[in-house]
Amino acid sequence: MISRVVVTYSIRPETRDEHVRLIEGVFAQLDAEAPSTVDYQVLCRDDGVSFVHVSSHETEDGSNPIPQLAAFQEFQRDIASRLTGPPQSSAATLVAEYLGRG
Repeated sequence: MISRVVVTYSIRPETRDEHVRLIEGVFAQLDAEAPSTVDYQVLCRDDGVSFVHVSSHETEDGSNPIPQLAAFQEFQRDIASRLTGPPQSSAATLVAEYLGRG
């Protein structure tokens, strides 16, 4: 079963460099471990402080493996001090997809 999650939030501008560094740490761990059951994107909107995380994962029990990553746990630690408000999270259903990678 494929599960998808979309999370949106905004951060305080002065925390942007640290926030991006922590996100990069999550992707470094993903690159190193290369889990085949996860697709993950993080986008920053043009305002530089609004972020969108899009996660797709396929596991037998439906659990998302991303929160289990040590780098993601580091990203989550003290996240409230970077945010301007609570993140909005929701499950999502894929309507259409095009992956133009080779």
